[in-house]
Amino acid sequence: MMDEATIRRLNHINREFYRIAADEFDQTRGQAWPGWYRLLPHLHSPLTVLDVGCGNGRLGVFLAGQVEIAHYHGMDSSPALLDHARRALAHLPSVQLEERDIVENPPDSGHYDLVALFGVLHHIPGAQSRQALMRALAQRVRPGGVLAFACWRFYEFERFRQRIVPWPADLAVEPHDYLLDWRRGQTVLRYCHYVDDAEHAALVAAAGLEEIESYRADGFSGTVNRYSILK
Repeated sequence: MMDEATIRRLNHINREFYRIAADEFDQTRGQAWPGWYRLLPHLHSPLTVLDVGCGNGRLGVFLAGQVEIAHYHGMDSSPALLDHARRALAHLPSVQLEERDIVENPPDSGHYDLVALFGVLHHIPGAQSRQALMRALAQRVRPGGVLAFACWRFYEFERFRQRIVPWPADLAVEPHDYLLDWRRGQTVLRYCHYVDDAEHAALVAAAGLEEIESYRADGFSGTVNRYSILK
């Protein structure tokens, strides 16, 4: 089990990454993920949304083009990315953007038709923390609603493995934990965890909801992310 000091240190690495690289990150994260379209048959209008780790708000922009959004609640630890989200989502009738570090303070109130966790789990340090987050998010799903999450399967692709750099000797990380460099703009590192099939199944089990669909999508190969939709 990962100790609290290591969790805080890994989380700090990623907080610094997004502080430094937010603008460059936003510039490369403007398009909807193809895998999001398979979520649409499970949604209804009007829709209330909790977008956990919302970044620049692109999921909200995508959803608003597909269904009526009654309320969008996005949370992220990066003030700079939230500023981008605020501009991108200004046209929605009801938007709440919350600066919140979900590693230290997981969502603990409200109920939503859709709870989304995309591009986030690989940044949550510690297997126990990832399962605890899934349990917490399942509690935020309204009856009849869905919890949708995706895991970035970066380690399966050589182009991403080439970005791995050695860990500092004083960091005791868990299996499948990696430090990756960022190759756009300034040189900066980020902590990323690779979720394999066994851990993915454990995350589904931790949520305690019924998995109604699972699939691979996105990226250059069309398989970079693995999704699960839970109800």
